Amino acid sequence: MLHNNPSILDRREFLKAVGTAAAVAAVPAFTAAGGVFPRTLSDKVVRVGVVGGNFGSTFHWHLDPNCKVSAVSDLRDDRLERLVKVYGPAKQYKSFLAFLKHPEPDAVAVFTPAPLHMWMATEAMKAGKHVIAGMSAEELELLLETVKKTGMKYMIAETSCYRSQVITCLEWAGQGKLGTIFYTEAEYHHEGLLPLSFDERGFPTWRYGFPPMHYPTHSTGLVVPITGEHLVEVQAVGWGDGHEVLATNEYGNPFWDTTAFFKTSGGHCSRISIFWHVAGGGAERGSIYGTLMSYIMERPEGTPDTVMQISNDGRTVIDANEYPEGKVGIDACKEPTHWEVLPPSL
Repeated sequence: MLHNNPSILDRREFLKAVGTAAAVAAVPAFTAAGGVFPRTLSDKVVRVGVVGGNFGSTFHWHLDPNCKVSAVSDLRDDRLERLVKVYGPAKQYKSFLAFLKHPEPDAVAVFTPAPLHMWMATEAMKAGKHVIAGMSAEELELLLETVKKTGMKYMIAETSCYRSQVITCLEWAGQGKLGTIFYTEAEYHHEGLLPLSFDERGFPTWRYGFPPMHYPTHSTGLVVPITGEHLVEVQAVGWGDGHEVLATNEYGNPFWDTTAFFKTSGGHCSRISIFWHVAGGGAERGSIYGTLMSYIMERPEGTPDTVMQISNDGRTVIDANEYPEGKVGIDACKEPTHWEVLPPSL
């Protein structure tokens, strides 16, 4: 299903969307003191309903001892069967509205085509269900308004803020090891979307011409949690070649690729790029530049995670003028997994 109200976000609308995404994306779950994602032991079992039997069947709620999938929904029989095969016995629904009336789920996981996410997420919260969902950068003010009105929690799933590199940098930022973070950059490069733009019948899917900057959270999720700063001003440049997909999509989007340069709420800068068409390896990566230490995430060509640090005999030393002493050292970083935050079954 394609978007029925095509529009291109202007800068003000886009910033509202990205800012709202940061507000509802559960970033405060990170804590530098005492580790990240502290897990409180509990006997409570969170009951989840999953809608969308393709991508929605790839998660791991059934492996968490504090979680149970109690209802599933999809229009297709084969995907309902897939959901039950993965998550175990659950009440099956073809109607989403009937699914929402099921009394058991505490939360709903929405993994249907992206243009449906906003409506399904808000309807689920109005039905008294918490929501986890992927989300494009459209109409997010409505999402935030619904969260406030209903008191339900919303968690964005299309994000990179739970990557091990981000957790490590967040810990270091909280400990002051990075110094002042004055520049960040992140990129999400996803060549090969053209086959996904059509279903098995040859009809266009929601991905057909989807605007790159309506899908920013794979990139922004790499930098916003670490800096703790919102993105408040932007200039962006897009590129397209007039391809049939760009000329006929329902979004009115003429671009394969877009690069944006942001000013943050702290007065710093961040470059964000989303590319659908690029001769390059797939990438979901970023770089964090600080006055004491910088962190460069691994690149598709094989460059490893790298730390660059100004140090004196391996120590950070600040002189009388508050400037770090020593030379810049460049070292590959052996990345911790941070698996200790998960229950043993995961």
